[in-house]
Amino acid sequence: MHRLLAGALLILLSPVSWVPARGQDLAPTPRPRSEFFSGVVTAFSRDQITVVRTVPHKTSETRTFAIHKETRVEGKLALKVRVTVRYVRGEDGDRALHIIVRASQKK
Repeated sequence: MHRLLAGALLILLSPVSWVPARGQDLAPTPRPRSEFFSGVVTAFSRDQITVVRTVPHKTSETRTFAIHKETRVEGKLALKVRVTVRYVRGEDGDRALHIIVRASQKK
């Protein structure tokens, strides 16, 4: 009888870790998915960069990205250089996470 009471008491006093606490989310909030855009720089300043992508037989596409202090830039930004921009979409527009200046190809 004492073993049965001790077992029941042990079960009642053991922490129940498989039951989530109130207000605790089971799934973490998803991180914004980053995307890539490559093209030629047509304008840039300290806080934004404009890149145009031209594909044969299609209309060109222009995007402007916000540059923040967390944005990493590899290479020297200049007009008419090729770049690849890793960015995330936000409520206030596209935000550049990483800008890579591509080496110019000699012809």
